[in-house]
Amino acid sequence: MFNTIFPKIHKEGYKFLAISIIATFIILFFSKFFGVLFILITFWVYYFFRDPERYSIEDDSFLVSPADGLITDISEKSGPEELRLENTTYTKVSVFMNVFNCHVNRVPTAGKIEEIYYKPGKFLNASLDKASEENERNYFKIKSKKNNEEIIIVQIAGLIARRIVCEVEQGQDLKQGDRIGMIRFGSRVDIYFKNKKVLAKIGQNVIAGESLIASE
Repeated sequence: MFNTIFPKIHKEGYKFLAISIIATFIILFFSKFFGVLFILITFWVYYFFRDPERYSIEDDSFLVSPADGLITDISEKSGPEELRLENTTYTKVSVFMNVFNCHVNRVPTAGKIEEIYYKPGKFLNASLDKASEENERNYFKIKSKKNNEEIIIVQIAGLIARRIVCEVEQGQDLKQGDRIGMIRFGSRVDIYFKNKKVLAKIGQNVIAGESLIASE
């Protein structure tokens, strides 16, 4: 119960939380009103960087969501040209994370990371479709352990986000639901896959590592 109310925070959050706490004490000395405001901001910083445990279905016949948030797009798209997949058609599902969602991202299926590619870019609103092509982003090409199919994950920085954090390495083997990184302060994650039935719907709120996105 305690861990549910007060989950651990991601290591990226420690310095932001420390800065917020110090600023709160300083401002409280001069102004109670602004001090209370900064207390609320401190709670939000803690909440933003929360990193709760998630429990995947542990069945690689399914893909679980790579991110918490709102599904904003389900469509047929060419694969990312950055991974030389522009001549292959995939089903793409986009999950938009607002500033109140947990921002730790997870792998949808057990597999091996074949390639990671980071591309700097702009900071447009992550809910816009062109953010997939213009924003700062990080690509993961994962070979599924179950059937050797390619699953593509793209972390896309948002309007406020200024850093994508990658926590895994090329060649690393992962279990379904393992953490792959996070994006700071509002962003989006796209997942590309083939030969699967989409289970999610546009407008659905999903939970990283737990909500089912597609099945064989």
